[in-house]
Amino acid sequence: MSNTKYAKTGFLLRIYLRRDWLKIVFWLIGVVGLMAGAAGKFDTLYGSSKAMNSIITTLRTPAMVSLLGPFTASKPYTVANVYAAEMMVFMGLFVAMMNIYFAIHATRTDEDSGVTELVRARAVGRNASLTAAIFELILINLIAGVLEALGLQVSGMSGSNAAGNWLFGFGLAAFGLMFGAFSLLAAQLASSSRGATMLSYLILGVLFVARMGTDVQNTDLTWWTIYGWIEKLDIYGQNIWWPVALMVILIVLIGGLAVRLGATRDVGAGLLPQRAGRRQASVWLRGPLSLIACLERTSTIVWLVALFILGATYGSIFGTAGDLMKTNPTMAKLIGTTAVTQANRTIVLAFANKLVIIFVVLATIPGLITLFRLNRDERNGYFEQLHAKAVSRGQLYFSIAAFGLVSAIVALLLGILGMYAAGAASMGTEALTVGRFMRAFWGYMPALIVTFGIAALLAGLLPKFQNVAWVIPVYGLISLYLGPLLDTPKWATRISPYGWVNRVPIDSVAWGTASWMTVLGLGLIVLGYLAYTHRDLTTN
Repeated sequence: MSNTKYAKTGFLLRIYLRRDWLKIVFWLIGVVGLMAGAAGKFDTLYGSSKAMNSIITTLRTPAMVSLLGPFTASKPYTVANVYAAEMMVFMGLFVAMMNIYFAIHATRTDEDSGVTELVRARAVGRNASLTAAIFELILINLIAGVLEALGLQVSGMSGSNAAGNWLFGFGLAAFGLMFGAFSLLAAQLASSSRGATMLSYLILGVLFVARMGTDVQNTDLTWWTIYGWIEKLDIYGQNIWWPVALMVILIVLIGGLAVRLGATRDVGAGLLPQRAGRRQASVWLRGPLSLIACLERTSTIVWLVALFILGATYGSIFGTAGDLMKTNPTMAKLIGTTAVTQANRTIVLAFANKLVIIFVVLATIPGLITLFRLNRDERNGYFEQLHAKAVSRGQLYFSIAAFGLVSAIVALLLGILGMYAAGAASMGTEALTVGRFMRAFWGYMPALIVTFGIAALLAGLLPKFQNVAWVIPVYGLISLYLGPLLDTPKWATRISPYGWVNRVPIDSVAWGTASWMTVLGLGLIVLGYLAYTHRDLTTN
């Protein structure tokens, strides 16, 4: 293998790090800060035996097992055991998302913008760009792993030890890098950064859902899900390192395959076959809305189907999640069948409340991706022909915003309907009505609109800072998903629009709150339009 293929790899690595340093710092602050902050608070939350027994009982319910993985620690239980059970699977999602972002950004995003083509025109090796991206991912994950371990060391959490802390840090580092390798492979297969991102998240989603199913049904099968390897580390228990070795082996194999494939394809092209386009445009392709619908058609359908399947997957365990009759027959004798049935339904509704938080955050993603096309495609020069025609900025803005918002709302609806359909099938005669689950839709839809409105205002007013809007769904997921476990104050959850929603579908929709949030969200979208029409167009 000629060294000329890797010429200037170190130079490109320095360029990547200089370009991405601020983003790297923000990601590290978020990931490490969340871990260290939670570790410092767990002693206060679960220091008493009563609180410890209560949370362990909760963690062993099928609902929590599907979300966080099984609680496998042995007695005597420690605060560190609870921390590992609550945080490992959840933090795995975040480090995987971090690696997907940087992997796609350093490969397909640079190709789409033409940067890679300009770089290859110089005295740079054919494999240098991809190799530099690999080294950047390795450095990011090593730094993150060390900081995470040091954060756990400093926290002084009860039951923790140095071996478990360092295994936690390097286990997450290897886990994240593994999904970075999957993303690098996706970047060789897909023909665009958007396609590569979709494929990467599809891999992550499929593996996560597979882990969820095996953890509930048969934990021995979790080994085959790949995502489940992170659970097998048994942190603060036996501290098993060899699953990390499995991750490293897979990283080498997938990363090597990505480099091999990257050396055989043309810049800007993907290895997956593309469907030939029409010889003539469809009669429906007569305006900016139909154009956006055509461009976003495939990815939108994938998101909608994925949300429905995810909802159905979680809903399928409702029959187990709320089955107190089987898990505690003594309770059935004491309070009666009718009372137990009602208790079962309450448990299912509480579980659904947590699930809808995941659905609304995931539904926000396709909406914002479509919305940010307004500046991304403008910057890349794709809209120059539209601007040269009799297409007003208002038509273009509202076409993109309307399609993105409707896509997000429909995705949320399908996630809830999938949860209801599978839940009704698994619960049988004790199934809840669809109207009860629709409380979650009507409750969270206004918060979704507000989030979309904030993003629209940023896209119209400050296009360079539009990606800051991603902080809203991420923070919303952290604060609402882990907030009750970390005893987060009410004001902290209300920083995100999702924190203003009451406990639907357990409670009725707070229509007053839903009304003003809807008006606020639509008003922000209009303000984004006014800002967009009065600013200069972004140049490529």
